[in-house]
Amino acid sequence: MSDSSSHHGAVFAVREAARPLTGASADYDYLLDRIGDARFVLLGEASHGTHEFYSERARITRRLIGEKGFTAVAVEADWPDAYRVNRYVRGAGDDDSALAAVGDFHRFPTWMWRNAAVLEFIEWLYDHNGGVVKAGFYGLDLYSLHASIRAVVDYLDKIDPEAAGRARRRYACFDHSGEDTQAYGYAASLGLDRSCENEVIAQLVDLRRRAVEYARRDGLVAEDEYFQAEQNARLAKNAEEYYRSMFRSRVSSWNLRDLHMVETLAELVGHLDRTTGRPSKVVVWAHNSHLGDARATEMGERGEWNVGQLVRERCGDDAVNIGFTTYTGTVTAASDWDGPTERKRVRPALPGSYEALFHEAGSPRFLIDLRDGGDATEALREPRLERAIGVIYRPDTERRSHYFHARLAEQFDAVIHIDQTRAVEPLDRDSGWEEQGEVPETYPAGV
Repeated sequence: MSDSSSHHGAVFAVREAARPLTGASADYDYLLDRIGDARFVLLGEASHGTHEFYSERARITRRLIGEKGFTAVAVEADWPDAYRVNRYVRGAGDDDSALAAVGDFHRFPTWMWRNAAVLEFIEWLYDHNGGVVKAGFYGLDLYSLHASIRAVVDYLDKIDPEAAGRARRRYACFDHSGEDTQAYGYAASLGLDRSCENEVIAQLVDLRRRAVEYARRDGLVAEDEYFQAEQNARLAKNAEEYYRSMFRSRVSSWNLRDLHMVETLAELVGHLDRTTGRPSKVVVWAHNSHLGDARATEMGERGEWNVGQLVRERCGDDAVNIGFTTYTGTVTAASDWDGPTERKRVRPALPGSYEALFHEAGSPRFLIDLRDGGDATEALREPRLERAIGVIYRPDTERRSHYFHARLAEQFDAVIHIDQTRAVEPLDRDSGWEEQGEVPETYPAGV
């Protein structure tokens, strides 16, 4: 079969298999049926700055919580920042609004979790939790070294001042690099300054040695508080190793980060199972590059693993992972790390990519089930380019910066394509963001 006829066959197969998404309440009936009794649903995104990816994940998640008993949303965010949101939505925090609850998300890129779509979902979750069953909101990532250190010390100050003193002395090892975690990693990895590895391990061991004593002081409340402190101490240990690994190789640091996220997910599930007395179900929100099975990508070929692969290996059919794609539109992103928040035009997808194939299929929004074994599944098993936009978008180097080869039908169990998308609306936007695109349709009141 010629390349041309193969391409036209793939377009036809996608067109036939596509299930249109119209915005109706029944849009995801088929998907929820396919999810069945799975305990883990991984919902991706092709960029960190696309409104529709956030809003559609929220639509699916609301149904999973309301109809299938999911009790946790675990996101690609730092544990202490997300835990403040968790306390709010579960009615246990000091914040009086969703806007206040996202106040700790001040590290670049702030728009990932301080945006209008996330705020709306947090408000919904708070209202939903007015009932008996409460669903939580948790972070999986490990960038928050110093915030996690402060959280451990604050916890110990309240429960064991002597232990808090020991923790301060151990964590003082980081004082010579201040809050600059990359400077610490550079100096420690090259032997220019001493590593704090022994100190963070000792602190985690010390905390765990007193786990039973701390967690039983005041029932479930004390157990929850101990759990969040332990996760912060574990995060500090893993973050210390991660920042040293950044100067060894990309593969090493990537693998450490995704392994940490999977370990955090496992710790969260174990904690929820123990405290609720029943098997917990968790929705995960993260980038496609974390949630699509790495074994079906060129990153996997060079030795990287990711959350999607590890969860599949550990959980099998108990996990369902769903990717998102788009052809064109706008996106919230920066041009450089820690740069200004911009609203950028997303170039039409490159010929030969999955996104271009989906665009040619002609439907503005659709879902494709990649487990059904039909013609579309076979067509989408062929290697093609796939686009990934993170917090940085560089259209001038589009092919090199944002595309990789993948086998989509092996990477995901289902994919949602939205042909034209718009930039997610940051809560902290300035005149530069406003000037770089169309006037947004919505914006949270009072911000």
